[in-house]
Amino acid sequence: MHTSLSSSDSQCCKVHVSLGIRSYSIIIGPDAMEEVVFADHVFGRRVMIVTNEIVEHLYFEKVVQNFREFQVNKIVLPDGEKIKTLDGLNIILSALLQGGHDRTTTLVALGGGVIGDVAGFAAAVYQRGIDFVQIPTTLLAQVDSSVGGKTGVNHALGKNMIGAFHQPSIVISDTKTLRTLPKREFAAGLSEVIKYGLIADRYFFDWIEENLDGLLDHDLNLLAYAVRVACQIKASIVSHDETEQGHRAILNFGHTFGHAIETFLKYRDWVHGEAISVGMLMAMRLSVLLGGISETDFDRLKVMLKRCGLPTSPPLLMTIQDFNLIMMRDKKVIDGQLRLVILEAFGLATVSTEYGDSNLQKVLSFHCAS
Repeated sequence: MHTSLSSSDSQCCKVHVSLGIRSYSIIIGPDAMEEVVFADHVFGRRVMIVTNEIVEHLYFEKVVQNFREFQVNKIVLPDGEKIKTLDGLNIILSALLQGGHDRTTTLVALGGGVIGDVAGFAAAVYQRGIDFVQIPTTLLAQVDSSVGGKTGVNHALGKNMIGAFHQPSIVISDTKTLRTLPKREFAAGLSEVIKYGLIADRYFFDWIEENLDGLLDHDLNLLAYAVRVACQIKASIVSHDETEQGHRAILNFGHTFGHAIETFLKYRDWVHGEAISVGMLMAMRLSVLLGGISETDFDRLKVMLKRCGLPTSPPLLMTIQDFNLIMMRDKKVIDGQLRLVILEAFGLATVSTEYGDSNLQKVLSFHCAS
């Protein structure tokens, strides 16, 4: 999977997601917004752009110029996870209905993971499904949430518990948008980049470790390469298991722990990638207890996350009991058994229920309050 960085990484490249009639391309690179012919991916006459108040100011005018031959409307949502709810979904659906949009409308998700998830879910359910385009503007969205067709919203009792699989017609990842990200949001995205090395490509993990300073400095060549490799790994996994019946679940490495943190915090205070940072460390600790990972590799991950400025411990007030209660409501619980992603080796992940509850409780005792 891993390939070396070359000078061509300064140009746009394409990653293909092979899903039969639902196949699509991910276009990655600086100025990707200018290089893609948007009209090729809109089959009706109407476009609805969904964005938030921050991204609208930065990129709406650039994007709307690509839709000059279409009738364009827009929906501007508040920024943040708080809008990733049924109420946020209803704002989009109401605007579509009030505007008289039909099944030929194309929805465009312009923004980070929250916008992509809620707009994608709206596209999945509006008149039983309309086309949508992903234009992710955050690192986390470019390497993770925009690819693979998972759409949805949160519930007070659980993260991403309401949603649908609905593939975009194209993903346009312009890496120049990453330069406008706040430091905290950028670091949160790096947690998902690191995940791909842990679960599928130890050499990619080594590369991230070696080039982390350049990534943190927003080197566009390095960023384009990191996004490309992450997307290649995810595309390969999704192409073989579109609706997460088996192997695709390895993409949730650290997410059961991380989602529990987000639910505990009521989707406030921490951003998604920060919760996943801690979740990955907890999953690594479980992998150490099961013998697949060494203490040295656990420490390597912890040091890397700290270099990114990411948290490595759960919220101070979150207890073992909190984790146990919330995780048992996770959608990865089947027949009362919680499935967790563990590493059998560095770069080799598996989904298991055979980790032993005593080991899980040791992990929780190691990382959080009693």
